[in-house]
Amino acid sequence: MISLPESVFVHPNALCESVTVGPGTRIWAFAHLLPGAVVGADCNICDGVFVENDVRLGDRVTVKSGVQLWDGVRLEDDVFVGPNATFTNDPFPRSKQYPEEFVETWVRRGASIGANATILPGLTIGPGAMVGAAAVVTRSVPANAIVAGNPARIIGYQTSGDERPAAATPGDGPAESASIVRGVGVVRLPRHSDIRGSVAVTEFERDLPFTPRRAFMVFDVPSAETRGEHAHRQCHQVLVCISGSCSVAVDDGESRQEFVLDDPTIALHIPPLVWSTQYRYSAGSVLLVLASLEYDPGDYIRDYDEFLGLVTNGQG
Repeated sequence: MISLPESVFVHPNALCESVTVGPGTRIWAFAHLLPGAVVGADCNICDGVFVENDVRLGDRVTVKSGVQLWDGVRLEDDVFVGPNATFTNDPFPRSKQYPEEFVETWVRRGASIGANATILPGLTIGPGAMVGAAAVVTRSVPANAIVAGNPARIIGYQTSGDERPAAATPGDGPAESASIVRGVGVVRLPRHSDIRGSVAVTEFERDLPFTPRRAFMVFDVPSAETRGEHAHRQCHQVLVCISGSCSVAVDDGESRQEFVLDDPTIALHIPPLVWSTQYRYSAGSVLLVLASLEYDPGDYIRDYDEFLGLVTNGQG
């Protein structure tokens, strides 16, 4: 006789062979949990869900009807899995042939998987990410990204607010306006126009929040691809899209905001310890990046969880 916490509900037509089920969890009709499955507290396992042995669910996870969770699937706290979403765990499946161990697929805290989405094995769906209905996810999804399509591509980011910076008017001096993301600001560069065209001028020590030590350009980026996806420990950056347009999502660990850079008089200042991602590059776009420090690979923070830990601890 399996003993579970009194607050666990198991429907009479469900089969729960696991003894590791957290309090408050509900397991509905025709769901089947194998003995090795680990399920956290306050989860909702809906009708017709199958959970294999080497599966780990955090707290407050919702798994809708028709989902199978195979060995190696890891769902962190507050994950939502929509109806008939499909997980896989073997990149080269053959009948009666099994790998020595199945690769792990992680869905990080707060992420959501839409109905009928397919997740290939060994991927990570980042914290707060959203996978659209029927998407086919063939590579890992960054934190807070929204992906859709086959193959799934980033179509947006979960943000706390959006802003399309207004262009500077002729004769304006540079001025930095703050965003809702800590330390991020929009610098509006002066534009000078006449019948011969327009000029945007920047004097580094006067107009920018730092004196650049390095400059580089990003171009020829396919519109479906992303760049950035990192933070810096010490380096400041200013981004200017000098041709075409791109979107920049910034994140300080608490607030997130997206900016559209589509005017060469708009410069986006990104300070250290702010996560930045650039995407939605238009055809022929050129992004100019001015950096306060020379290139140092040790200054980059490329893991989002490491970034959150540093922000929480106030470290660089």
